[in-house]
Amino acid sequence: MSRHNGAVIVHADEPLAYAGGLWASDLVEVSSDWSVLESTGHWICVVTYEGEPTFLRFANWTPRRPELRGATWKGPSAEQWSSSMGQQMYMKAVQSTREAVAAGDVYQANICRILRAPIGAADRNIAGLHQLLLRDNPAPFSFMLRVPELDLHIASASPELFLSRQGSTLMSGPIKGTGRTHEDLSDKDRAENIMIVDLVRNDLAQVSEVGSVDVPDLLREEVHPGLVHLVSRVSGRLIDGTTWQEIFGSTFPPGSVTGAPKSTALRLIASLEPVRRSWYCGALGWMNAPEKSAGLSVGIRSFWIEGDELCFGTGAGITWLSDAAAEWEETVLKARHLTAVAGRQWHELMENQL
Repeated sequence: MSRHNGAVIVHADEPLAYAGGLWASDLVEVSSDWSVLESTGHWICVVTYEGEPTFLRFANWTPRRPELRGATWKGPSAEQWSSSMGQQMYMKAVQSTREAVAAGDVYQANICRILRAPIGAADRNIAGLHQLLLRDNPAPFSFMLRVPELDLHIASASPELFLSRQGSTLMSGPIKGTGRTHEDLSDKDRAENIMIVDLVRNDLAQVSEVGSVDVPDLLREEVHPGLVHLVSRVSGRLIDGTTWQEIFGSTFPPGSVTGAPKSTALRLIASLEPVRRSWYCGALGWMNAPEKSAGLSVGIRSFWIEGDELCFGTGAGITWLSDAAAEWEETVLKARHLTAVAGRQWHELMENQL
């Protein structure tokens, strides 16, 4: 990192992050120890769906975007993407989930697939992809993390709040119900959202004062590029002295991407999905220890790089009312726009011409 005429310059091989509307540079500490979040510092927090945490403390935070030297991006074409589950395999997994519902094992489970496409060594800087997402798919919980020496390359356009914290107030914002327009949202979507709201209420109750858990917002419609979602809000007042490890222990993985009951849904998901979700459906965001504040999204609508592949996850919530072909189409809908955005090009010098 360097400065020129007051502007921060960050080169392609230097750590950089974006979360909560702020750019973070000058990485000073990396840890997987939950206790660091109770001490001083402003942290980037990323946790895989499998529960593997990485915490990164940056010294410099600013709302002004730095000059991104070398942050070029040239993404894969549509035909280069492959899926961990093809249509027939995914529809079979949907039917297996419906059978589990019929047997009384679960009420709902979220079944996901991971898309992969080859990405070349040149023009693959995740900060460039993040700029495309900011421009072409603005999201309330936009996130980016680039730490080349740790092989961390994540860019997210998540619309979903996992957890926010302001002092003793903890908030979650589960999304359940997706369509192209308002008319696509069905009674099945509304029932599914209410089911997950109940699950999140129970999760927050484990770390909240008795009687403090509330649902200030239920079944609100939110419009995003190419999609409309049903969104609710659940809040609670934390028990004094509750740690972040305890909070995650009661709420993670997020209920909207697992199912209800969560423990049974997790076992069912593990039996049906052939690959790890990794950063997809995990938690991405920031924490400020001195201020007892945080903002963490559910890691949906997210890209990451593994080796020489760009990865992206998509899924759908399955209930007894699910139609297998329709659920497959929902996963296609959720991926179509964003994978098209990822297939575009970005370069600092080209930005005003795009």
